[in-house]
Amino acid sequence: MRFTIIRQNLHNALGAVSASVPSKTTLPVLSNILFQTDEEGVWITGTDLDVTVRVYVPAEVGEAGNLTAPGRKLQEITRELPDHPVEVTAQGDQIELHCGRSHFKLNGLSAEEFPSLPSVGFDEGWPVKGEQLHQLIQYTSFAVSTEESRPILNGVLWELRSGRMRMVATNGHRLARMTLQVEATTTDNTDLIVPPSALQQVQRLFRDDDDIVVAKSGNHLGFRTDGTEVYTRLIEGTYPNYEQVIPKDNDRHAVVDRRALESAVRRMAVIASDQTHRIRLLFEDKRASLNVLTPDLGEGHDELELVYQGESLEIGFNANYLLEVLRYMPTDEIKLTFKAPERAATLEPVTNEDEEPLDYLCLVMPLRLLD
Repeated sequence: MRFTIIRQNLHNALGAVSASVPSKTTLPVLSNILFQTDEEGVWITGTDLDVTVRVYVPAEVGEAGNLTAPGRKLQEITRELPDHPVEVTAQGDQIELHCGRSHFKLNGLSAEEFPSLPSVGFDEGWPVKGEQLHQLIQYTSFAVSTEESRPILNGVLWELRSGRMRMVATNGHRLARMTLQVEATTTDNTDLIVPPSALQQVQRLFRDDDDIVVAKSGNHLGFRTDGTEVYTRLIEGTYPNYEQVIPKDNDRHAVVDRRALESAVRRMAVIASDQTHRIRLLFEDKRASLNVLTPDLGEGHDELELVYQGESLEIGFNANYLLEVLRYMPTDEIKLTFKAPERAATLEPVTNEDEEPLDYLCLVMPLRLLD
């Protein structure tokens, strides 16, 4: 194998795939990056077996071939190389880099030891706009569970319908759901449970103006644009019926400035218990009171002006869950709805009359208030 490549292009490609290379692994070849040449360039691939990233870079190929080499070391070397073309050659299982007066040799491993790519047929895939995919990921994936006891909640549910896409994520205590209207496609109704690590790679590698092709084969999902591919294993199983936990009869409503509420909750969180992070909110006509009492630390009180409809209500929340949801609300004003102190509360963005309404909803389960 021998090819010459622009240093910056090589460094960018290594940076793109290195994020999928595990920092610790019992399988040495997973610490390596796979190089595969064709007539006009080189495919560079990294994987941790769950998520695979593959990038194509134009190069002058003198001799076809393939080899794996240490990914992070190559990235560190190319970052420091002078801005000259880099000649990459393979001698046995060793890779050599020549750039100006710099010369490096690194021990690699045979390409045959590298895991094979998932077989995903993009010819039967469906198109997705990068901007829409980014929006869905950004506003939902934060809510996934990190607990291993319920693996199905460790993924983001992606519902594909003709003319509509929706993503949902929850950890059982808070939930985020976003729906976007899209151009009608011939895609069958499909529900996918996608690991957030794969969605992070999609966010990182694809631009808003990219036309992305998405395809499923067996238990694998692939995302592709010109020169960049991301593959992931899907999480198997049936996602819980999230519609059951979204209240339809909340009859107490508050409209409040998002930043003001977020700031007040953050202040209260300083005094809240390290175990429960519980804060109390009392909603009354034209105002909300926030209170915290932690016996071994102290107490705090704050008030906010707002618009409130309904009987007064005192409810408790985990401040961290509430802050997470508030951080992702995309508008200056938000609407909160309640039914009772032990029932789920919802948060939705409030758009101006001249703005397109957003089909976005977050839910936070309350904490029991102890006297």
